[in-house]
Amino acid sequence: MSATGLGTAPCRFAHYFVVCGIDTETGLEPDELAALYQWLEADLHGRSQDAANAGENFEQSPLRRTFKSKVLAHFPETIEWNPFDQDAVNMLCMPKGLSFRTQVDNRESQFHSYLITREDGSRTYGFVLTFYEEVTSKQICTAMQTLYQMHHAEHSGSVCASSSCSMDSLASSLDEGDATSLNKLHCCSSYNMSRDTLYVSKALCLITPLPFMQACRKFLTQLHRAVSSQQPPPLPLESYIHNILYEVPLPPPGRSLKFHGVYEPIVCQRPSPSELPLADYSLKQVFELLGVENLVQVFTCVLLEMQILLYSQDYQRLMTVAEGITTLLFPFQWQHVYVPILPASLLHFLDAPVPYLMGLQSKEGTDRSKLELPQEANLCFVDIDNHFIELPEDFPQFPNKLEFIQEISAVLLQFGIPPEGSLHSSESTTQLKSLALHDLVSDKKNGNLPGDALAVFELLQGNATLERLQALAKRTGVTVGRVPTLGGNMVKEKDGRLQCEEEELRDATLNVQVREVFANRFSQMFADYEAFVIQSATDLESWLTNREQMHNFDKASFLSDQPEPYLPFLSHFIETQMFATFIDNKIMSQWEDKEPLLKVFDSRIEKMRLYNVRIPNLCSSNYQKSTILKESAQSIEQRLMKIDHTAVHPHLLDMKIGQGKYEQGFFPKLQADVLAAGPTNNKWASRTGTAQRRKDRLRQHSEHLGLDNDLREKYMQEARSLGKNLRQPKLSDLSPAVIAQTNWKFVEGLLKECRMKTKRMLVEKMGREAVELGHGEANITGLEENTLIASLCDLMERIWSHGLQVKQGKSALWSHLLQYQEREEKLEQTAVSPVLLGPERRKSETGLTMPFLRVSLFQDMRHIQNVSEIKTDVGRARGWIRLSLEKKLLSQHLKQLLSNQALTKKLYKRYAFLRCEEEKEQFLYHLLTLNTVDYFCFTSVFTTIMIPYRAVIIPIKKLSNAITTSNPWVSVSGELGDSGVMQIPKNLLEMTFDCQNLGKLTTAQIGHDNSGLLAKWLVDCVMVRNEITGHTYKFPCGRWLGKGVDDGSLERILIGELIIPCADEDLSKQCRTPPLQRSPAQTRRISITSPAGRNSKPNAVQIQEAIGEAVNNIVKHFHKPEKERGSLTILLCGENGLVSALEQFFHHGFKSSRIFQKNVFVWDFIEKAVAYFEMTDQIGDTVEGMESFRSMCKIFCHYVNAINVTPRNIGKDGKLQFLVCLGARDHLLLQWIPLLVECPLITTMYEEYALLRDHLMVNSLIRVLQTVHEFNITLESSLVKGITL
Repeated sequence: MSATGLGTAPCRFAHYFVVCGIDTETGLEPDELAALYQWLEADLHGRSQDAANAGENFEQSPLRRTFKSKVLAHFPETIEWNPFDQDAVNMLCMPKGLSFRTQVDNRESQFHSYLITREDGSRTYGFVLTFYEEVTSKQICTAMQTLYQMHHAEHSGSVCASSSCSMDSLASSLDEGDATSLNKLHCCSSYNMSRDTLYVSKALCLITPLPFMQACRKFLTQLHRAVSSQQPPPLPLESYIHNILYEVPLPPPGRSLKFHGVYEPIVCQRPSPSELPLADYSLKQVFELLGVENLVQVFTCVLLEMQILLYSQDYQRLMTVAEGITTLLFPFQWQHVYVPILPASLLHFLDAPVPYLMGLQSKEGTDRSKLELPQEANLCFVDIDNHFIELPEDFPQFPNKLEFIQEISAVLLQFGIPPEGSLHSSESTTQLKSLALHDLVSDKKNGNLPGDALAVFELLQGNATLERLQALAKRTGVTVGRVPTLGGNMVKEKDGRLQCEEEELRDATLNVQVREVFANRFSQMFADYEAFVIQSATDLESWLTNREQMHNFDKASFLSDQPEPYLPFLSHFIETQMFATFIDNKIMSQWEDKEPLLKVFDSRIEKMRLYNVRIPNLCSSNYQKSTILKESAQSIEQRLMKIDHTAVHPHLLDMKIGQGKYEQGFFPKLQADVLAAGPTNNKWASRTGTAQRRKDRLRQHSEHLGLDNDLREKYMQEARSLGKNLRQPKLSDLSPAVIAQTNWKFVEGLLKECRMKTKRMLVEKMGREAVELGHGEANITGLEENTLIASLCDLMERIWSHGLQVKQGKSALWSHLLQYQEREEKLEQTAVSPVLLGPERRKSETGLTMPFLRVSLFQDMRHIQNVSEIKTDVGRARGWIRLSLEKKLLSQHLKQLLSNQALTKKLYKRYAFLRCEEEKEQFLYHLLTLNTVDYFCFTSVFTTIMIPYRAVIIPIKKLSNAITTSNPWVSVSGELGDSGVMQIPKNLLEMTFDCQNLGKLTTAQIGHDNSGLLAKWLVDCVMVRNEITGHTYKFPCGRWLGKGVDDGSLERILIGELIIPCADEDLSKQCRTPPLQRSPAQTRRISITSPAGRNSKPNAVQIQEAIGEAVNNIVKHFHKPEKERGSLTILLCGENGLVSALEQFFHHGFKSSRIFQKNVFVWDFIEKAVAYFEMTDQIGDTVEGMESFRSMCKIFCHYVNAINVTPRNIGKDGKLQFLVCLGARDHLLLQWIPLLVECPLITTMYEEYALLRDHLMVNSLIRVLQTVHEFNITLESSLVKGITL
């Protein structure tokens, strides 16, 4: 091959021309790859692999068996830029191997395309036309007849036995009583040399660097016409093949090109660098096949990097849908396994535990229910032929989905395409429906016409002249073939300008307009993405080296800036590999040329900013339609209406005498020497060669200055996450050893993904402490946390699906759990020791404590099985993972599950992840690290389920009765609701109740009706436990309930705190990691008037600090995202809350103790102040600015009186708590404190040193409280119930 041929390969329209078919020298060979597939299938079902021999399978009719095809010729031999992979090309050109037909079978040519993704992510496209050629080799015909004789001998006893799976499906659909039809069906599938003509498939293929699908299809179709036509082509076929290989260049960006096929010119165009990239696959067909709604759903699954399996009988449909959807991803790119046509020998690749986009050819008569797939928990199944999709569970919708679908539909309707799809009316569907019948004999009973008659019928419909010609042809014995040129794809000219077909122009216009609608959505959603990109590295080398440890995008800030409806989708999407790669490309663009898609996207955003100054409604959910549809379509129309370049015409070559002979119906053996190399005097070749040399010099210069290119690639591959390493399986070598090696890569990848996910979950959850250790972002939102946990559930399903022997149900993990439960549950009492929650072992002063909570793997499974809201196995598996994670038992449960090695061996193949001991141990260790942080991922997701709770009231026995004679009651409230008032059974201190999930518990109200002789009751605390999650809350009280004691309260509101397991418990029994070290707790502040608090009065400095800390906590609360704020009740009324701090302020210097009298409370002072303020004559005498002061006093008196008349039996300290809470809510505290300070009664009820009498201290308090009044405080219903204002 000449140097020119080598140097100009990158800018040639086509790289290779390939012919695949039967090798007459080697004869009929069983397809080794199909045999390997049979071996794998036998392994899957536990049969003997010796029986799995495709070539000797007597069950199948010889015409239906798989025989080995071969690359018969390819030109040129190889090129430097794209080395020829013979095995891969042969497999993808003829995915089912050789097909044989006889003269009674349908032998229409078929077109399909494929692509090969190389390791660096670049793609090569192949376009294939398959047709049938008569077999002239007697050796092949004799071999086929011999195979039939053996086949009939094997099946002589069973007349009704079908010879293929398609025969099975069709025979079953026939009337069982029609034995004649069945016999004829069986007999006609035979082959007899003397009677029948044998045909075999042959494939012509063009391999190109860019997807010029329409142009290649036309070229190959014209080539086939030349072969099947009665007249020889104008020039030998070598001339046309040589022309497209060496003399037709790629169209320059932004230009159109015309070159010549055998009969007609062919036009193609290429977008400019500022436009959307080339996409030649018809989106019209995609929408017709799927419909808008289905396509948007599948598109969303692709964006979220789920496993996508396309399913169709037609290879070209698989390719069209796959390429159509990936085209719409702009500016993002699919980063994982991408095999639009999965050969039969690669079906084991569906076992891959990674995201993939694959296309699987469906067998005739095989419905979805019979299709065994290794994993379905995260699978999007697309049945193209039946207009049907199956979506994964927990599937977030695309933002503004309804408006988005409406905009796409409007574009489609302009082109006359129904948005719901036109599957059942399209011509291709009609053809597809008859595919199963193509292989049957044409007999008069079922009304089928033989091939020639069908061709004539199509040609002659409604044409009297041609009917007379047909009659004449019949008398003279002339065969009439198809006449594709009549009314066919003739190149038209309108006004002398339009030089491409009307339909092609419409398709191209539709393509670009639909793509603009999709691109516009991303431009709107990510218009400000640059503001959140973190540029942390100073040079490319350091960035590549530390890529895995770096945070490149401020996800929390980005999500907080987005509209609420977008968050479910965006929180998942920004975790994907395609988004990570997009951000990587953005960061790398500061050191090297921008990636082309990124360049186009950034320029669009820049243009939006230019026109709008600041994009209006940038962070709103208002839908904005694309405004450049006409503009984008015009550029394509202009290129196609005015051709920019015309390639060299095909011409006679310097061929040997006798070469290039024409024989109708046979593709000639091409002359290799004239096709091995291109011309040396081609002007575009030399021009591009110069550009290439200049590019080489620049590349060498950059390599000299920077990183070695190989090293850089190595860094980049390691820097990117799992998925990039295996974009497409290697087709060249598919031995069991290579398959094992591939699975080992999957095992390593899964372990790496587990390590990265658990690390991310820990770092995000740890917050500021992690930031100080250099781990990046400080906060994690609940949305992000939920996304990360959902991602962990997905990973675990993929791990449990890897290497599965036989799939049972859609969730491999839940299936494993059920089988383990079935085997082990009988032995649970002896085999599983109870897991006891540490803090509940400690007894209170009364000797009463919360009963032990027995926890086991099976108990948690039963909890999930009892949740009626979860309907599917996938949902149960995810619920179980969330529950185990919340209980910090996930690693322990899985360790127990995998301890049954006999079951694991039964369920999984040797190469499965769960049978790799070292990796399995590391996996369990990574999950164990999640025990160091607290998750509420079960409680916060399953908000509507019924949960059993257990409540225990613990009295202080030493000072009062253990049990009261009155009728006690309790009410528990949480972030999601409250239980309502529940009566506690008499003489009992413990009760259980079922209630809809309350979320994290915040308050408990306890009281009684003061009846009986022993009505006074001193309660230490109330304990409440969620019996499913095991979370136990303590509600401290330490006060009396009863009239005439303490503050006379019959009802108290208690604030809950979650009990954290202590590190000094026996951790070996619990298998739990120690909790995080907590900050040193402050001395617990006890109510001044409580029995324990009378002798512990804080000083002024401590009170100031307490108020400052309480206000600080409230300010921090409101600076968090709204969904992450937690309970405000605890910050107001909790142990270190604002009410407690102000209570200490009011108690400082208060004259509460009285000799021979009852204690006086702060509420007594407030009531006296109200009585004083209501004496209007005194107010007028003592205060200037009477009107404003009077109105403040009226408001204050109104609130106090409203609290006093409430029907609730709240004591005096409880009433003070109400007043402070209401004052904080209504922003009145700043007005009320000066009123109390000015009240003359203060001198008689407070000591001179009291803080309330220190004007400096009061002013300081007012300044501190001003910060709280900036926020809108919402009080829990339990704090304001019964108060009417």
